Amino acid sequence: MSAADTPNHFIRTMISKDVAAGKHDGRVVTRFPPEPNGYLHIGHAKSICLNFGMARDFGGVCHLRFDDTNPVKEDLAYVRAIQEDIHWLGFEWDALRHASDYFEVFYQCARRLISDGKAYVCDLNADQVREYRGTLTAPGQNSPWRERSVEENLDLFTRMRNGEFADGSRTLRAKIDMASPNINLRDPAIYRIRKIAHQNTGDAWPIYPMYDYAHCISDALEGITHSLCTLEFEDHRPLYDWYLNQLDLKANPQLADSLQGADMDIPISRPEQTEFARLNLDYTVMSKRKLVELVSKGLVEGWDDPRMPTLSALRRRGVTAAAIRLLCDRVGVTKQVTVIDYGVLEGCVREDLDQHAQRRMAVLDPLPLTIENLPEGYAATIEVANHPQQPEMGTRELSHGRQLYIERSDFEEEPPKGFKRLVPDGNVRLRHIGIVRCVGVDKDAEGKVIGLRATLYQPDEAPKVKGTIHWVCAEHGRQATVRLYDRLFNVPDPDAGPGSYIDHLNPDSREVIAAAWVEPAAAESEAETRYQFERIGYFVSDRREHRAEAPVFNRVVSLRDSWGKG
Repeated sequence: MSAADTPNHFIRTMISKDVAAGKHDGRVVTRFPPEPNGYLHIGHAKSICLNFGMARDFGGVCHLRFDDTNPVKEDLAYVRAIQEDIHWLGFEWDALRHASDYFEVFYQCARRLISDGKAYVCDLNADQVREYRGTLTAPGQNSPWRERSVEENLDLFTRMRNGEFADGSRTLRAKIDMASPNINLRDPAIYRIRKIAHQNTGDAWPIYPMYDYAHCISDALEGITHSLCTLEFEDHRPLYDWYLNQLDLKANPQLADSLQGADMDIPISRPEQTEFARLNLDYTVMSKRKLVELVSKGLVEGWDDPRMPTLSALRRRGVTAAAIRLLCDRVGVTKQVTVIDYGVLEGCVREDLDQHAQRRMAVLDPLPLTIENLPEGYAATIEVANHPQQPEMGTRELSHGRQLYIERSDFEEEPPKGFKRLVPDGNVRLRHIGIVRCVGVDKDAEGKVIGLRATLYQPDEAPKVKGTIHWVCAEHGRQATVRLYDRLFNVPDPDAGPGSYIDHLNPDSREVIAAAWVEPAAAESEAETRYQFERIGYFVSDRREHRAEAPVFNRVVSLRDSWGKG
């Protein structure tokens, strides 16, 4: 992308000004910090493209940091999937880190807050904490344990660390302001007791830090200059700043002394958080809880079911990484919350595949057609272009005999007005072969058309025709399974009701055609190869199930928007 084509937005402008002013010594260090408790979805793609893109464009670096502070829901399988998705999108992190790398630092920082009278151990249970917190219109109440002495709090926190107390029996809380209009500042929890093994640290820690606390310290330790996150964290920014202001890690680097050999080659920073609107698409849900429910209830076939909004599912569907990056560019970066028409994503996919997908022929609903004036055993080989506008994509050989399959919808005994394809005693062009005339229609006992007979005109005798249809050779073609995927929900906002979002699942979101026919050059392709099946749509060979001897194709997107208005 040229400089002229680079999308401009308020974050790019902000970083440009910071670099020009020498802020952060001119450095740009960003991060993408997913929690490894599920698969990334298309909503995450915007944050990935923004954080990695800003670092790239300003000659900086971007870290991948796993926010692994809640081992109850985290799994190494998610860690691997997240890394694969980021690489697939076309990005590479400068450093791979984990919040758990800094557990000892978090602990020492918490002890500093206690020593400064800024944190205390609280014995309220979760229900009591909610009761004491107050509401949006009513202030909270101080915990009965808020005025414990520094000595008692240090002792209790040490014993929490040593595993002396039961899960949920105590928390360490920041001492801020229970009357603050921002509920996030009403003595938020810093640590909770969770006696559960961690994927990185094993059983070393019976206490785990909360996200708001760990996140800002991690940013500072990694030298992050611009902490870019979505708008739901806007109300958390005062807490982000409060922790960093109290700890002042740049002025107190001894708090990070426990990072022995952690390869921290970037100086501690005072990062600043900036929020942007997340990417929202209609006709889908992106709540992690709801995606888990779809999978666990068997309403989809897993996290990579091509109807899901996860990046692994979109990849299996055949959506390209380039199309997703293009979508993120077109959506832009603003603070205005909007819902993007699903058709915008499909348009980006079509735009990319129209340029880069080779053409092949396939027949989804085969109707046999015999060219009677070709002899038995006839065989011809035609050299055809792989892409009509991209000669650099080369050519392929396409063979045919006298027995072909055409689409059943390309023949009508009683054609509607304007029908330009094959009819009894009518003519049509068979792509790459020539013009044929339908001379016979074969039917079964119930009157269903089961075959057509035609004759092929000599080139100098062929009449002019308005219609062209595609075909697959019965002898050389391959039978294939084709899955036609569509939007998972049949309403733009599945959460709007009435009823549950599950009530709005689209019953026609998946159709399996077990006896389609494709030309050999499609069947013999590698998995995850995208094609335009001429006159039908864009398809991809399934990355998990496709084999040359048993081809499986997923529809990526139709040739045009079938959900358009009007």
